[in-house]
Amino acid sequence: MKIELLAAGTKPPAWIKEGVAEYRKRMPRECSLEIREIPIAKRSRNDSVDRLKREEEKGIRKQLIKGARLVALDRKGSIWSTSDLADRMKQWMNDYGHVQLLIGGPDGLSESCLDDADDTWSLSRLTFPHFLARVLVAEQLYRAWSMLNNHPYHK
Repeated sequence: MKIELLAAGTKPPAWIKEGVAEYRKRMPRECSLEIREIPIAKRSRNDSVDRLKREEEKGIRKQLIKGARLVALDRKGSIWSTSDLADRMKQWMNDYGHVQLLIGGPDGLSESCLDDADDTWSLSRLTFPHFLARVLVAEQLYRAWSMLNNHPYHK
């Protein structure tokens, strides 16, 4: 199975890149994790948040794979425990060859992206910078995979 993180923003700090790379490296070939960066919309003082989200949505939609499981990350989504994620990952591995996780830009995802998602996942009721969410997701995916494979990392 291929897990693809479609993440708005193209210039994460080096420590974010390093964190994501560490967990990508740990993932096995049969459950690979790829990151695809989507440019965020150019912002000005008078822009509406809806326009910015719609602009970023265009870039996201160009990357969507037909038949992939689509999971949007949003603070209003369901909070999953690590074991919940492991259960979902097991299901994804049985039912899908491709899973795409969406992380919006500074303003989040458009309503249309949220509506089209098969699942909406919240990492926490806290608000995180969208770049930091990449590291949190990568780590949790590795931890869930570890649980499924009785690897001691998850403890």
